[in-house]
Amino acid sequence: MQIDGQIALVTGGGSGLGAATARMLASRGAKVAVLDYDGAKANAVAAEIGGLGVQADVGNEAAVAAAFDAVVAGLGAMPRVAVNCAGIGVAARVVGREGKLSIDLYERVIRVNLIGSYIVMSYAARGMQALEPLEGGERGVIVNTASAAWQDGQVGQAGYAASKGGIASMCLPAARELARSGIRVMAVAPGLFNTPMMESLPPETTQQIVANIPFPDRLGHPSEFGLMVAQIVENAYLNGTTIRLDGATRLPPR
Repeated sequence: MQIDGQIALVTGGGSGLGAATARMLASRGAKVAVLDYDGAKANAVAAEIGGLGVQADVGNEAAVAAAFDAVVAGLGAMPRVAVNCAGIGVAARVVGREGKLSIDLYERVIRVNLIGSYIVMSYAARGMQALEPLEGGERGVIVNTASAAWQDGQVGQAGYAASKGGIASMCLPAARELARSGIRVMAVAPGLFNTPMMESLPPETTQQIVANIPFPDRLGHPSEFGLMVAQIVENAYLNGTTIRLDGATRLPPR
């Protein structure tokens, strides 16, 4: 699918990988709806790229439904490209100090990361099904964000890894189901990227992290994630799989 002239929705678009993706798609001619839990950040990125800012909690179905209505009203049509970047990385051990359990945090991470991605994917797919097919029969592309932790979850990441593993696992069955409608479903599993969360770490900690990355021996640039999304959108034969984008790193246990 050619990006130029398409309408795209990026969740988590107010910062980090989502903002980089919104910028990349806009630079290639898309009209981008920037959705974020932080409405001010969504509006700031949208203003920068000539898009539309939308505030919503992806884990709340009613909020997502209203967000899609706002996108159609503001940009004139249902998006043909939907990218799920919204997520949280709360870490907690299964059994912490003095026997403290983390079930509440586990539920929260699953709700935002996995269920939130599923809700957005569901509304995007239903809307795309009603669009006229493009040349080749394609109606839309959905890209969800997994994580290298899907396969290499570290201590304290049981909930996070489970949420991202769910995103990776639902990619193929969703792609198979939506194939008859000309809708592709892909997932990207990023490794260690230079996002605001990483920038907050002490330099020595960052150096230890980078030491585990074979090549390039650095943190990923968010723009490289955005480029991967753009390449997925443009390559019609990419469907139903999860791509690790990680410089060949494998996360250690801690």
